[in-house]
Amino acid sequence: MASHPTYEAHGQLYVDEKASMTAEKQDSGGSGDVFAEDDVHQIQYKTLSWQAVSLLMIAEIVSNGILSLPSALAVVGIVPAVILIVFLGIFGLYTAKLLIDFKLNHPNVHTMGDAGYIMSGPVAREVLAFGTVAFAVFASGSELLSSQQALSTLSNQGVCSMYLVIIAGAVGFLISLPRTLDRLAWMGFLSAIVIAVAGLVAMIGAGANPVPGRSLTVAASSNFFDAFLAVTNPVFAYAGHFMFFILISEMRRPEDAMKAAWCLQGFATVFYTVFSVVVYVYIGNTVQSPALFSLPPAWAKATFAIALANFLFTSGLYVHTAAKLVFVRIFRHSEHIHSHTLLGWTVWTLLCFTGVAVAAILAIAVPIFSYLIGIAAALFAAWYTYGLAGFFWLHDVYHLKGGVDGLKGRPIGTILAVLTIIAGAFICAAGTYVSIKLIVEAYASGQVGKPFIC
Repeated sequence: MASHPTYEAHGQLYVDEKASMTAEKQDSGGSGDVFAEDDVHQIQYKTLSWQAVSLLMIAEIVSNGILSLPSALAVVGIVPAVILIVFLGIFGLYTAKLLIDFKLNHPNVHTMGDAGYIMSGPVAREVLAFGTVAFAVFASGSELLSSQQALSTLSNQGVCSMYLVIIAGAVGFLISLPRTLDRLAWMGFLSAIVIAVAGLVAMIGAGANPVPGRSLTVAASSNFFDAFLAVTNPVFAYAGHFMFFILISEMRRPEDAMKAAWCLQGFATVFYTVFSVVVYVYIGNTVQSPALFSLPPAWAKATFAIALANFLFTSGLYVHTAAKLVFVRIFRHSEHIHSHTLLGWTVWTLLCFTGVAVAAILAIAVPIFSYLIGIAAALFAAWYTYGLAGFFWLHDVYHLKGGVDGLKGRPIGTILAVLTIIAGAFICAAGTYVSIKLIVEAYASGQVGKPFIC
């Protein structure tokens, strides 16, 4: 009687009962870890510590929260909003663990596309890979807009905003160019410090200049549209999970990835909560989004000046992520991944330039770009941060731990995984509906501007 192939996951030996069916899916372009045995190559990828990963992730997601979260408190009230921020932080930690476990079980996974291939074949690979690239480019464009807002504030609106986006894009392009993430780690460290200091300065500015006669809401009733529109801010403030596989692939010790997740989610949850409450308490229901525009001009300029470095770095990091996915997909397990070849560097540079160019063009030429970011977040981030994690857990328990019996033997985990999938689907559907309705209302009210204008 033939024996089933076995392999090790988390130090335990499991039988893959469908090995004959899934063997082909264990790598979307070769066998084993995409960066395995890179200590003998010119370009070494597996160099990140878990501390560096946590700082890169903090630098990537926290700027989103400090710009948008306080306005959510004004819509749904301080108590529901704080509960939601804390819950989503914990929920994000749970889904991070599921993603990390899947990566450790499948070292060959480099991106969401690779994970999709293992679970559902080539169609899922293409959809999830496209979604990762699209979301990264849209997120980069969003950071370019934040950079433009910062520069416009600092220049008293004295420079054409279109030129400011181009300037920010040029800086983002230079930041994205290093081939390995460890070359960006020191910028991630500075960027994380910068955004934390910017948040602190904003809180001091709000506390030193409270709005007279401000009104605060403990809990507010609202219609579904307005409520979910406000809820999307904290939901997508944690939307960094789509980068986890790429970051973990460049860690020296991938098994330490959960330490980075604890650090990221712990810091983000506490920082988001404190920042949102302090700014809202001193500004009240008139708080704007971005929240920094609610500060007195001098304080707004100081905060934007400090945060600008984070906006620029994050834009470059997003482009690096998109370029890395495509680059590895093209050259996986070839000499161009690990060596300084002319073709490799030419393609890499062109990919980074294309990513920045598309992000800048979207920010400049598409009047509804800020609304399209919401659609991209709903369609992709809802799944990458939340819903897909449930599928990952169900897949690995079914294939590695006994099939249906394995799922039945873990009822709590199975229920949580299913609820995670349902949550991702709800956020995706509701977020898309809200974003599309916003676009319709913007056109109806004449709020949509024209492309290529200052």
